[in-house]
Amino acid sequence: MNVAEQRCLQKFINLCMVDGKKNKSQKILINTLYRLQRHGDVITFLIKAVENVKPIIEVKKVRIAGSTQLVPSVIPKKRQESLAIRWILEAACKRRLTKKSLGLDECLFAELLDATNQIGTVRKRRDDLHKLAESNRGFAHYRWW
Repeated sequence: MNVAEQRCLQKFINLCMVDGKKNKSQKILINTLYRLQRHGDVITFLIKAVENVKPIIEVKKVRIAGSTQLVPSVIPKKRQESLAIRWILEAACKRRLTKKSLGLDECLFAELLDATNQIGTVRKRRDDLHKLAESNRGFAHYRWW
């Protein structure tokens, strides 16, 4: 396992953690990875899911001449990965709220499957963000950072 894969796993654990209960978040991730075993190599599956939902550009609000405009900007690699993992975990938590009988590990497994197949709420969120940035690309010259 290389450094990028270890960082991705650690980021999943840390973002899944609530109230400092790291052991609980590790167990959730381990159970999810155990479910992913029948789909081949677990780590590459996880990395592929994150890669499929990574946003490349985002919009930032900039105040120009009294009005606020959405200015598209490129996202650094670490932020892309953080956003993708955060979105996957948020979607898993939402799925768990709608289906009370499922555990978080089952919902996370389902979200990772959707992300790998480039479907689901997380991929839609990424595509919506890209469409918003595309529609506001006329304001890209206001970017100064």
